Amino acid sequence: MWENHEDLFRIQVTEPNVSVKDVIKKIVRSGNVEDAFYVCDVSDIVKKYKDWKRAMPRIETYYAVKCNAHRLVLETLVAMGSGFDCASKEEIKKILSLGVPPNKIIYAHPTKKLSHLKYAAEVGIEMMTFDNEMELHKVKHMFPTAKLVLRIKYDDPRSNFPLGGKFGANPDTAAKDLLEKAKSLGLEVIGVSFHIGSGNTHLDVYQKAIIASRKVFDMGAELGYQFKLLDIGGGFSGNTGSSINEVGIAVNKFIDQYFPDPSIKIIAEPGQYFVISAFTLVTQIHSKRCLPSQNGSELIRMYYVDISVFNSIIIGLYDLYVKIAPVEEAKGAPVYPSTVWGATCDGSDRVSPETVLLPELAIGDWVAFEEIGAYSLSIASDFNGFELPHVHGIVNRRDWKFLTEAAKRPMSKQKFATGDYPENYLTGLMKPSKFDTNYF
Repeated sequence: MWENHEDLFRIQVTEPNVSVKDVIKKIVRSGNVEDAFYVCDVSDIVKKYKDWKRAMPRIETYYAVKCNAHRLVLETLVAMGSGFDCASKEEIKKILSLGVPPNKIIYAHPTKKLSHLKYAAEVGIEMMTFDNEMELHKVKHMFPTAKLVLRIKYDDPRSNFPLGGKFGANPDTAAKDLLEKAKSLGLEVIGVSFHIGSGNTHLDVYQKAIIASRKVFDMGAELGYQFKLLDIGGGFSGNTGSSINEVGIAVNKFIDQYFPDPSIKIIAEPGQYFVISAFTLVTQIHSKRCLPSQNGSELIRMYYVDISVFNSIIIGLYDLYVKIAPVEEAKGAPVYPSTVWGATCDGSDRVSPETVLLPELAIGDWVAFEEIGAYSLSIASDFNGFELPHVHGIVNRRDWKFLTEAAKRPMSKQKFATGDYPENYLTGLMKPSKFDTNYF
């Protein structure tokens, strides 16, 4: 094991030609680890942010904290200048603790607990969403100076995870009534938000949602409001091989057409876009058995590892795109139908799809689950007494220099904790580990 687990929580600076696979091989070949671990490639997050700004320069990112709240992720995005989408008191606390000013946070939960709403008022998180009349009365009572954003329902049922069944006011039948109620209560409404659903690839829905938002803007103007914010939500794909450029071309066109006024602030709430491909989960095979297939024509390899559907591979979130590969490649080796099972005693704890094709593996071999940065850490539990995987952060030297320089420009008068890294406003977590110069 590592001499000090803190080493696994510090960021490792590498040369630009060192890949995530190189890092993983170096770790497992050292013989010093047995437990599962993540590798977080901070440079991947940096690249995603730069890609976003090139593709949609007018649209500010407010990262959805619920997707992955690991400190490496948050501090990287703070340094890059992102805002944050928070959905609870604890998420707000976490982001404020990093020195983010309140005006860079949107409380993007249409239905809020009273104690959480009270806390938002106390710390000055003014911008928040609503989609029903009861919420307006709560805000009037708890935070009458809030700056409200009406969330309309406009999601695509074809998306992987539609959200309209739970949130959003109908823009045609409910929006005007809600705006009139807000006006009668003396509440300030500053704009409109929508979310077309996660994993959506149908760009025409953005056009329809933006048109609907434009109509609600006009409704507000008729009531005397001067809306100044449009929030186009999240759900942007960040898988390896995907590109934000196609979405950017479409969204830019629709924004320019229906919201040409540059004084209107446009934001989005990307979550998985930033983190899904930045994290790789690595685990060791500790047990194995072979069983005949149903027709008896071949053997099914059953591998057992120390992660589970309760702490790493969340059922329903990853079964569409999780990738499994041996750490040590076996190019040209025959592959066999295989299943990979989790560490717990739960019979449904299978961390692979029904079957996957893998080369012959042995106890002690390592496998990697790629593109697993979204929600895997946020929803994880220690069910059955199995520890959560540690996170090993890496960043190439070029991006490390960029981040430390970017972090010298704090977003407010409240500076970030400097730790013991000279002239660095990132916290002590974001610094090279003690084996920086000789490990990679």
